[in-house]
Amino acid sequence: MSKFEFEQNQKLERVILVAVCLDDGQEVEESLDELEELVQTAGAVPVGRCIQNREMIHSSTYIGSGKIQEIKDLIWELDADGIVCDDELSPVQIRNLEMELDCKVMDRTLVILDIFASRARTKEGKIQVELAQLRYHATRLTGYGTSLSRLGGGIGTRGPGEKKLELDRRLIRKRIGHLSKELKQVVKHREVQRQKRSKTHIPVVCIAGYTNAGKSTLLNLYTDAGVLEEDKLFATLDPTTRTVELPCGQEVLMTDTVGFIRKLPHHLVDAFRSTLEEAKYSDLILHVVDASNPQREKQMAAVYDTFRQLEIQNKKIITVFNKIDKTEDGAFFKDANADEVICISAKENVYTEELLKMIEDTLMEGQIYVEKVYPYSDAGQIQKIRKYGILLSEEYQDDGIYIEAYIPAEMTGLF
Repeated sequence: MSKFEFEQNQKLERVILVAVCLDDGQEVEESLDELEELVQTAGAVPVGRCIQNREMIHSSTYIGSGKIQEIKDLIWELDADGIVCDDELSPVQIRNLEMELDCKVMDRTLVILDIFASRARTKEGKIQVELAQLRYHATRLTGYGTSLSRLGGGIGTRGPGEKKLELDRRLIRKRIGHLSKELKQVVKHREVQRQKRSKTHIPVVCIAGYTNAGKSTLLNLYTDAGVLEEDKLFATLDPTTRTVELPCGQEVLMTDTVGFIRKLPHHLVDAFRSTLEEAKYSDLILHVVDASNPQREKQMAAVYDTFRQLEIQNKKIITVFNKIDKTEDGAFFKDANADEVICISAKENVYTEELLKMIEDTLMEGQIYVEKVYPYSDAGQIQKIRKYGILLSEEYQDDGIYIEAYIPAEMTGLF
């Protein structure tokens, strides 16, 4: 039997979603809706949910004793295999909940890490995911309790999770050290690539946004990049860069990045920092938002919060409200943090040419159009234009080099 057939024959895990409501009940329900999507993406089946209203999260069991008994009865009634909590649990909380409930206990972070483990394709992606998983598991070896003795499939067993039986803290630290060195080499390679790109002076446009907002669909539309498109959370992890030609003929490099999500685990932010920082080194950020999602305002807030974590600031941002074909007529969209806002449908190719023109106009803000013939003795000036402006065309003539370009207004005296 092949590995695929074995996994197909495995019984899908049945889990109950658990959350603690500290203030806003509506927000907790929305967060659990998203957790349900995450669990389904990870390959399990949510069979129920349980919310407890508390002033604060219980330090040793996450939820109170009365709610533990209620969940215990629910597990028996629904024939559930375990629970998934909507917050990251401490080792003590995991151990105590497993002892009380006698079932598998997972948290939101573990589910996200598991999805990342199944989606990583490149060497960099696999290193980043394993590093994040090991950092997560390193503090929880004493917290897994009986789950450490369980073999088989399910959430949390992909990637390095399969090795958790034979790994102790010392081995995990050694592996983390080894992976960190490998990742540094990969990061160095990425920095070299960025330096090479900067020498070409081609503007870089970074596509960022909440997971499943349509970033890959947009990149595929403009570049035929062939990036996987799925109506799932975190369908693609590995960044893809392709060349796009703007209406004026100027080329830009467009990069698709990993999607963000609320409560993005800090292990992932740290491990994927070099990938997420593609936005930091770009000339323009396309912030793609799922316009059809009723929680879009909170999703946008999560994206900007991640930007702050990565110290991404003072960047020009175009907020692209995607999937307008799925919205009601007359819907109003705004983003006070963006320089420009546009509504499109990448899948239906609606207003996508207008977006390209907006990218062009935004990149050319603060620049003026010039036509000039440089004598061959001043050919070095053209390299300056490439570096600081946008060179539209150059033509070698008898009396010199004729150029058409946009250059920064404050630098006109230098040219």
